[in-house]
Amino acid sequence: MRNSRKSNNIRDIRITPDFCPRAAGSLLFEMGNTRIICAASLSEDVPDHAASRGKGWLTAEYSMLPYSTSPRTGRPLMKKDGRSVEIQRLIGRSLRGIVDLETLAGYSITIDCDVLQADGGTRTASISGGFIALKMCIEKMLADKLLTENPIKTNVAAVSVGIIDGETMLDLDYAEDSRADVDMNVVMDGTGSFIEVQGTGEGSTFSREEMDSIIDLAAQGIKDIIEIQNRY
Repeated sequence: MRNSRKSNNIRDIRITPDFCPRAAGSLLFEMGNTRIICAASLSEDVPDHAASRGKGWLTAEYSMLPYSTSPRTGRPLMKKDGRSVEIQRLIGRSLRGIVDLETLAGYSITIDCDVLQADGGTRTASISGGFIALKMCIEKMLADKLLTENPIKTNVAAVSVGIIDGETMLDLDYAEDSRADVDMNVVMDGTGSFIEVQGTGEGSTFSREEMDSIIDLAAQGIKDIIEIQNRY
């Protein structure tokens, strides 16, 4: 099992802010050996479905760079693969869940999440890092007087949890995820409410009691991540 990390510990998180100076907010988000650039871009091009209701918009794009995995991940030249589309939709839903889009009226924010190195938990790390990029972008908009009120209602963070050989484990790396009997991704906001839960019995079924233990462990991990987010 794990050599140096307890089953209820998240991996070490390292954050390098302002990683992409031309973005409205950016950072290099490292969680263990998973490394992701999260960058926020601001635009006045609001989709009709939001503008017609007096709202702004927030969306996300996600990609894995070819050298982020071994063997190499092919570069999508025409359209993204289904997995990437599903993940970027998850990131967008998660971030919109904590934003008042009416306060953001007149603006669109895109959060780009580009995986430099994948070692498990790329979707959850993208959400946790994406929130910090969003926060930086909003702070810049407030400083530039583009907004008079902060549209962010609370934090959002995410983490993976799994059951391996009967043991519930937090924040799986790739080696752990690949042999997990049960795998779950949990997204929560800063109030402790759920935004999304994705769970699968990869190698076995799981009981209600096991699901409760997974959720409890995820909530603990997300609380730890939010404490780190609040430093930036």
